[in-house]
Amino acid sequence: MHFLCARILATVRRRLLLLVSSIIFVDAMLFTALTPLVPEYAREFDLSTLGAGVLVGAFGAGAVLGGVPGGLGAAKFGPKWAVVAGLTLLAVASFAFAVAGSVETLVAARFVQGFASTTTWAGALAWIAMATPKSRRGAVLGTAFGAAVFGAVLGPVFGGLADLVGVRVSFATVGVVALLFVALAWTASTSRREDISTAGLRRAFHDVRFVGGLWLNALPAFLFGMLIVLAPLALAAQGWSTLAIALVFFVMLSLEAIVNPFIGRLNDRVGPLLPTRAALAASAVVTVGLAAATGPSAIAALVVVAGASFGGFYAPGLFVTSHRADAVGLAQGLAFGIMNSAWALGALAGPVVGGAVADAVGDGVPYLLGTAACLLTLAATLRLVPRKAGAHAA
Repeated sequence: MHFLCARILATVRRRLLLLVSSIIFVDAMLFTALTPLVPEYAREFDLSTLGAGVLVGAFGAGAVLGGVPGGLGAAKFGPKWAVVAGLTLLAVASFAFAVAGSVETLVAARFVQGFASTTTWAGALAWIAMATPKSRRGAVLGTAFGAAVFGAVLGPVFGGLADLVGVRVSFATVGVVALLFVALAWTASTSRREDISTAGLRRAFHDVRFVGGLWLNALPAFLFGMLIVLAPLALAAQGWSTLAIALVFFVMLSLEAIVNPFIGRLNDRVGPLLPTRAALAASAVVTVGLAAATGPSAIAALVVVAGASFGGFYAPGLFVTSHRADAVGLAQGLAFGIMNSAWALGALAGPVVGGAVADAVGDGVPYLLGTAACLLTLAATLRLVPRKAGAHAA
């Protein structure tokens, strides 16, 4: 009987992981779909580099405001209902983006997409984390994030195809797909609610490792945010087409998709510290290279490598956030909601700050700011002592 119950629970978790991964896949695809379209929108609406950064960063701005409310909703009403609400709002925003005729409408639609996205992610990640034993949580979260990266892989390709077949049809289709996932989530098993403790929240923000997990989501979002504004514009200025730019980001994100499940399993075995240090060191090298690169081939090659280096932070960040939330008594839904806001701050600051600084002094300086952030974070991790096996997350 015990064996049968274990098999049933394992099957339920696999189905839930498939559903959560599929939802995150679509959400991430929508986020990166704008990347190859940035030069086109910049030409159509006569946007400066800063203006393009504002358009890209609007998603992050919405996510900043949506992270904590989404997390509170996931904890209070259950992760399932946060997912349903987030997907519904995402569908509405996608339809608005499809019919937008001004840059103001585009920015507003991207803002709502960001708000909806963090609500969906808080619910989805809490849903799967609560259903998974701690000993396997790193692998499961890494797999879910790998699906997100795979969605991000196809996002630029989707954006490139949207440029060919029409933005209206393409983004309206995304809205329809989001509504289909609303129906699937609605019929899934109900997830339990969590207690919201102000004491747990206070302990979390006094916990160095929990705050470190938040930073490990904000930093790569900042780096990628700069990259998806500066690199497409630099390649377009060198004569590269929208589809060629989309292909570069497709390869970059494919590499990230391959790396994340592996890093998730590595977190379960050795803890998050070693993978984090490796990603920080590699990212420092890549950002220095981007600051110095002038030829389109060199820029494209470094963008591809950034998929593994910048993307190497996310699985450790998810892992630490989830485990430290358990340790300090913080609801998983709220923990992931706070984490989403941290990610969103990076996603907002990256394109806006990167675009503004690049307008003022050139592309090299924003990348060097990224280098400094990576090296300072690496120095901070050297003060931490790795936990023993079985305790490294706590």
